[in-house]
Amino acid sequence: MYEARELAMSRMEAEASALGADGIVGVRLDIEFKEFGSDIAEFIAVGTAVKADGADPGPGGTWLNNKGKPFTSDLSGQDFWTLIRAGYAPLDMVMGSCVYHVAHQRFTQALGATGRNVEIEPFTQALYNARELAMSRMRAEGEALEAEGIVAVRLKQHSHTWGSHTTEFFAIGTAVRPLREDHVIDRPALVLSLDA
Repeated sequence: MYEARELAMSRMEAEASALGADGIVGVRLDIEFKEFGSDIAEFIAVGTAVKADGADPGPGGTWLNNKGKPFTSDLSGQDFWTLIRAGYAPLDMVMGSCVYHVAHQRFTQALGATGRNVEIEPFTQALYNARELAMSRMRAEGEALEAEGIVAVRLKQHSHTWGSHTTEFFAIGTAVRPLREDHVIDRPALVLSLDA
């Protein structure tokens, strides 16, 4: 799962590099399981390549990330601009994945909880462990990039096609770096949605 996502991302980054892009915004990283094979999944990475127009990238003189590749970010255009105005630039999307299996309880254990509202502790602990592993792997990717932080973090849980006792936790966010040392984060402004 992890390697397939990385492969999809690297192909998208290669296309952006060929275009001379400085980065990719609005990245969507999706997975689709195919009907023609129970063990076949397609990983899709789509985003919008962007090029800076004379904007100051800050230290290092480039918008490229520490790997010399176009940065990737799943931030929307509005969120990307808010990040820049706050004095930060994206480095790369960072992710962590954990596919976790919890063994079935023995029949006598299951009977002991019949008719009672009780926590099933092995499942609870498994979910905590899987979440923590996914988050720590995402954090390790951020640390490898020497990021100052990770923004817009999302944590997803999927069972995919594996059954009820196997689940994947997937953590994803955008690692960021400061554009300059004297940056000042604007005071938050009230935003009122006019949607129904």
